[in-house]
Amino acid sequence: MPDVDAGLAALAALAHAERALLDERRPLRKDEVLAVAQVPLDELPALIALAHRVRLAYCGAEVELESLINAKSGACPEDCAFCSQSVRYSTDVDVYPFLDLDEILAAARATRDAGATQFCIVVAVRGPEERLLAKVIAASEAVRRETGLEVACSLGLLTEPQAARLAAAGVRRYNHNLEAPRALFPQICTTHSYDDRVATARLAIEAGMELCCGGILGIGETVEQRVDFAFELAALDPCEVPINFLVPSGTPLGEQRLITAREALQAIALFRLVLPSAWLRLAGGREYVLGELQAMGLLAGANALIVGNYLTTGGRPADDDLALLDALGMPVADGPGEGRFVVDGHGAHARPAQAPRTTIPVRAI
Repeated sequence: MPDVDAGLAALAALAHAERALLDERRPLRKDEVLAVAQVPLDELPALIALAHRVRLAYCGAEVELESLINAKSGACPEDCAFCSQSVRYSTDVDVYPFLDLDEILAAARATRDAGATQFCIVVAVRGPEERLLAKVIAASEAVRRETGLEVACSLGLLTEPQAARLAAAGVRRYNHNLEAPRALFPQICTTHSYDDRVATARLAIEAGMELCCGGILGIGETVEQRVDFAFELAALDPCEVPINFLVPSGTPLGEQRLITAREALQAIALFRLVLPSAWLRLAGGREYVLGELQAMGLLAGANALIVGNYLTTGGRPADDDLALLDALGMPVADGPGEGRFVVDGHGAHARPAQAPRTTIPVRAI
């Protein structure tokens, strides 16, 4: 009866996690999450149900929508093995320099007219050199001045003065993903380190910006490493955690075995248990990996989506996602909401309210 005993132990771990998160309102320890990770995939609905209850208890039913603008595409000097924007790999990604200010403002106005509240500027670089940073800051200030939108940025590695300048220019949120678990990172990138990424994430917070920080699943990591990754992200206390899934792209990881839909749902649920209060955003690759089970991703703990296209791959029409949310009875976040309930090792506190981020793609990204 060893399989039966193992199954009962795993389901007991679920009940234990439920008491900790919903009754005691405390964060789970890594050993507790690893025990939950042993729940057989055949029992996945029980894990999904718990993650959904945690999401509702800590975040509510709203779903935050965002779309991305690739303001400078391709020709990145870094060797991230998953990224088709690296100059080191032969891919069919579009390559173009930083967009003109008029193009950015036109996109920002479209964003405002669509009822969104935040506009995100993304560029493919190791980090912003002075000329690029000055353009981003000018664009950020112009967007805020002429549209009233909040501005978010993703510009690669930052120095302390650069982070301070972005914050002073009114950039509200900075995106800088850790991308992979620490143990796997040296196999993913050699041109900068995992600690370089952590340092930039911390600089963004110290400068006064909110942190958006997540990564990519399906790059060869084990379930245990996914749990490690969730805790590594939680240590930075990001307000938003994008979950991307690897898709074939002509990069060194292009032939990597895809994560299955059931494994992806398990990972989403485990991330929710580790990060109960974050905007957990399904991002690139969700259509490819989850397919017809995308609704299950939102029932497995996710409460945010990137809609439309991604940086280098196509998504699906935003209307399809809105119809999906309507069918699920999940309202779209339409402005700053109530503070989120956050737990940490020292008790509980309320996170400041966060505005939803929705932007309109400028061109195919």
